[in-house]
Amino acid sequence: MNARLRKIRENLWQRVRIYKARYARSKSKSIFIGVTGSSGKSTTTALLGHILAGHGSVHVQLLFHSLQMLSRMLSRRISGVDYAVVEVSASAINSIRPMAELLRPHVAVVTMVRLEHVSSFKTLENVAREKRALVEALEPGGLAVLNADDPHVLAMASAQRFVTFGESDAADYRITDISAAYPRTLGLKLHWRGGVLDLQTAFPGEHFSLPVVAAAAAALELGVPAQTVKDRIETFQPLVNRCQVISPEGGPHFILDSVKAPWHSLPLALDMIAKSTVGEKRIVLGQLSDFTDSTAKYARAYKSAREIANRVIYVGEHAHRSKASQTDRDTGRFVELRTPKEVSDYIRRTAVPGELILVKSSSNLHLERVALSWTHDIKCWIADCGKRDDCLACGLYGVPFEEHRDFLAKRKLARRRHRFGWLLGR
Repeated sequence: MNARLRKIRENLWQRVRIYKARYARSKSKSIFIGVTGSSGKSTTTALLGHILAGHGSVHVQLLFHSLQMLSRMLSRRISGVDYAVVEVSASAINSIRPMAELLRPHVAVVTMVRLEHVSSFKTLENVAREKRALVEALEPGGLAVLNADDPHVLAMASAQRFVTFGESDAADYRITDISAAYPRTLGLKLHWRGGVLDLQTAFPGEHFSLPVVAAAAAALELGVPAQTVKDRIETFQPLVNRCQVISPEGGPHFILDSVKAPWHSLPLALDMIAKSTVGEKRIVLGQLSDFTDSTAKYARAYKSAREIANRVIYVGEHAHRSKASQTDRDTGRFVELRTPKEVSDYIRRTAVPGELILVKSSSNLHLERVALSWTHDIKCWIADCGKRDDCLACGLYGVPFEEHRDFLAKRKLARRRHRFGWLLGR
């Protein structure tokens, strides 16, 4: 009975939150921008927010994947800003529509449609239908900003106002001369009705041209001056663990791509390493999204990585699926390890100053610790903690995992004492 009453109370409270969010949304004068897609949406959201911050006040919200999170933001955090830029993520079929209908965006940006979350969506068509919900929820007269190179996204163009971006000759915002070869970062030309923009970025790979042009197109359509767009793009840094570069003094150069690893993203990351002009290259591969039981995928990944890197390290419970030859194992061309701590220790012993190391994995292993251990005192090395936040956002990397609960309890108590210290005359 208690559990039933608790469920009823939670449902009622959620309804109250949604009511408050709808009311706040109806009264807001902000321009709401929703960003979705199978990949590139987080970077597009953050970059667009960074550009708009040079033109007005902005609230940026990454990784929204529940109605509860969105309703909390709408009812608390949008007062007085000119723009609210929100990443809208799908967690299951029919998860975007309720959020989209609550957000009612003035602008909807769709980056791409790829098959991920395979167990939930099964087909590309189901993924496309899910992403389309954001476009269908546009306010009357709203604008869709769509990828011209992706037929599933382009099919979302309707009677609503829309513009397109991409490499296609027919794109309203067309990109050419895309070039990156780490340590030389991404540069490209953007052709639009206002002329041509030469854009320089801090991104290490060419595949970031997609979020760059998506964010630039949306900003220019919103009236941001072209020079502001160019200048703000130049100063934007890659998001944490999304091809973030960490170069400790006297150590290797790490490119951390440890948030997600859908199969379609792997060739992009490998191509980035292949085009790098750094001589010594190493690839650390953790868990692939949606393919934890596919030996064929891990074997294909190793074959591709082997052609690019001097050494390949597989880590985690699926490391044995590489089908690496005994010769590769004996010569150290392939190394199979089980935990992030083992990888960190191994790289410490074998690192070559100035070498390039790609760390690619789903977030569950928190392989960012391999690079962070060169600049931070990492004491939490549990193989799989179950947390979604990266280690820096969690902030407990300096505390052994088994001490986290006590540490948090003590910190909470200290904060309460500090907050109410005035009652005790302190």
